[in-house]
Formats: sequence, C-alpha cells, structure tokens
Amino acid sequence: MVNATPLADPCPSEVDRLHADLRAGRRRALARAISWVENAEPKADALLERVYGSTPRPWVVGVTGVGGAGKSSLVPHLARCLAAMGAPSRKIAVLAVDPSSPVTGGALLGDRIRDTASPADDRIYFRSVASRGGPGGLSTCIADLVRLAAAAGHEVVIIETVGAGQSELGILEVAHTVLLVHAPGLGDDVQAQKAGIMEVADVMVVNKADRPDSEDAIASLRQALRLSEHRAHLADGLNAADGGPLAWQPPVLPTSALRGTGVDDVCLRLQEHREFLRRSGRWTELDSAHDLRRMQTFLMQTLQQRLQQRVAQSVTATHLRQEVARGQMNPLTAARHLADALCLWTAQDPQPA
Repeated sequence: MVNATPLADPCPSEVDRLHADLRAGRRRALARAISWVENAEPKADALLERVYGSTPRPWVVGVTGVGGAGKSSLVPHLARCLAAMGAPSRKIAVLAVDPSSPVTGGALLGDRIRDTASPADDRIYFRSVASRGGPGGLSTCIADLVRLAAAAGHEVVIIETVGAGQSELGILEVAHTVLLVHAPGLGDDVQAQKAGIMEVADVMVVNKADRPDSEDAIASLRQALRLSEHRAHLADGLNAADGGPLAWQPPVLPTSALRGTGVDDVCLRLQEHREFLRRSGRWTELDSAHDLRRMQTFLMQTLQQRLQQRVAQSVTATHLRQEVARGQMNPLTAARHLADALCLWTAQDPQPA
C-alpha cells in the first residue's frame, strides 16, 4: 500500500532553512535575514514571501522627533520597560534607523553601543538599520524588517527614526503607535507646535525633564494640543463615552533618559493606546493600510528594476545615448523617445497626453 503522506524534503533550500531558524527564534537567523533584505540579496524576496504568509503582525511603536531630543538614550529604557510589563516570554525588537555611511551605505552608528547601561536582556534585540535615503527618517525596507522581527517571535517592534522634521511622516506607514520625543531648549516652541508630526503623535514626551525649562515646554505642548476645537474638552489618554465613539487625546509626559525617570508612565500610556486601537477597530484599519502601502512601494520598486533592465538591453537606448553625447539631440527629447519605445500601450489603456 502506498503511503499518501508526502515525505519531508530531505534537502531544504537555504531560504527554507533560514525561515525555519527564524521561526525558532534564533537571533543569528534574524541578523542574517535582516542583512539579506537590507542588501537586496537575490533570495530575500523568496524569504519575505514565506514570512508575510505565515507571520502575525506585531505591535509597532514608532519613536520619532528632532535630532538631539534624546531618542537613542530613551529607547533602551522603553524596550526594557515594555518587556517587563508583558508576559515573561514577551520579546521586544528595536530597529534603530541611523544615517547611512557615504562610503559603505551601512548604518553610521552600531547597535553594540546603544544599550550599555545595563546587562543584556535576551528578550530584547537591538539592530541598527541604515536609512539609505529612505523618506521620513526611515529605511525603504523597514516594513519588511518589522515582519522579520515578528517571525522571530518579537511581539513588539520599536522603530527609532533618524530624526523627523515638520513634514517627515514616514513612520505612519509602519507604526500603530507614534511616540514623539521633544526636549526643552532645541529651538522655537512655535516651530514644535506647528510641526506636522504633532498632528499624528499618539504620545508625547518632553525628555531631559531635569532641566529647569522643561515645565514650560510641557505646558506649551499641552496648550497646543487643545487649540483645535474638537480636542479642547478631552482628557489625556482614552476618552470613552457611554454608547459613543472612543477618542484619544495624546498625553504629554516628562522623562529623563539620563536618570531613567518617567519611563513607566510613558509605557503605561503606550499600552493604553494599544488598547484604544483594539477597542476602536483602528488596529485592523492600520494593518490593512500598512499592507496596501507596502504593496504599492514594492510594485514601484519592481517596475523600476524591470524598466532599468529593459533600458540596459535596449538598442534604442544605446542609439539615443550616442546622439545626446554628440549633441545631436537634447536629453529631454531623447528621454521622451525612449519612454515611448519602452511603453507598450494597448487599446484599452489611456494614451499618454
């Protein structure tokens, strides 16, 4: 009688082995997988398809703010606190996005120097990620790295951005909860109040609260939050009315990363915001929006790669380059001719103007 049960593959592929090691929670496997994706290794896409198809989504906390506010000093405290607040098995991953080296393209800072204030915690994984010119102070592949961390069993992923300005809102594309770190003495408070990131921050922190001017900064931010009419009557945190919709008012909290004070209160508010997302249905909406955004960005990346391949193989492109180099055609006209030659328009497609 023939056994209908399929036999296991006696020679699993390198991708399958790495995926299995990831799901077993091996830290070296996570480090290798992240390197694959960051360096755009040929096998990275196959690994990501397995990861996206089998991995639950983690809770993503984005930590952003202007440079010099103390994000890098505060994040290790947050990671340890969130780990302590969860189950004993709760694992936290920290993806710290650093500026790219102009020589190697890698992260200028290293995760090995980030958390030197306390003994290493096996539940916390630190990794520096190069921004590589990504928008909003993030790496272009950060969403994929989040899912890799989740595949390795990390329930919470903290993303620290390079440092966001008024319009750099890339963190919204991956985070469920946005923590804005401010600090007194970094510039005009009016600039902080009108920053676009303030409109999407879920929890605000004034770090370096041991400074004498910190209370003024806290009061200024709280007043700015209540300038809008629909927020003026809300209390900090979760606002629940009987039979009415849930609302969230971002709290403004003092911390001192140097002394490690105020972190517990911040983590409690972060947990409250997570509960708000669950109860209001926003969690599911954000997950869907994040996946759709990743599909769109990957589509554009794939189309660009395939178009570059066609250009490299195109006889027309070679001819047009020669004409531009000899001064016989201007670059704009040449680019338009090449685009017309590469794009195949069908009768059903709208024709370009």
